[in-house]
Amino acid sequence: MSDREFVKYFSSMIAALVALAVVLFVIAQVVGGKSKTTTAQADAKSVAERIKPVGEVTVAGNAVMDALIPVAQAADKGKSVYDQACQACHAAGVAGAPKLGDKAAWKDRIAQGNDKLYEHSLKGFQGKKGVMPPKGGFANLSDADVKAAVDYMVSKAK
Repeated sequence: MSDREFVKYFSSMIAALVALAVVLFVIAQVVGGKSKTTTAQADAKSVAERIKPVGEVTVAGNAVMDALIPVAQAADKGKSVYDQACQACHAAGVAGAPKLGDKAAWKDRIAQGNDKLYEHSLKGFQGKKGVMPPKGGFANLSDADVKAAVDYMVSKAK
């Protein structure tokens, strides 16, 4: 075999291998291209199925939980409002304010009932023992917030 024949034969083999590689690449793209999106969607569904919660907690209709949850939230709200607004006077007894947890100072006030306490805290009060400005001087507080703070302070005095 001459050199010229060898180069011709070798070139045709390389060309045939390149053509085969191109054909295989095109077939792979056609076959694999369709399943990529389907596989991705199937993978997303299977992942969602695997990580979903095993069970759920339902508290609606449970009389005990329905009663406890609002009370706990109100207590948290009352403490928060007390810390932000009421503590300035009620922690130190400024202007005759009954101190938080002082059972003797709160006894007569609690005896008047919650409605009277709410009224004095919302509208203000000036008496022999001290002064209570409306909403403690924080007009931006809602009535519910003020009532929650009163409930919190009363709970600490019982």
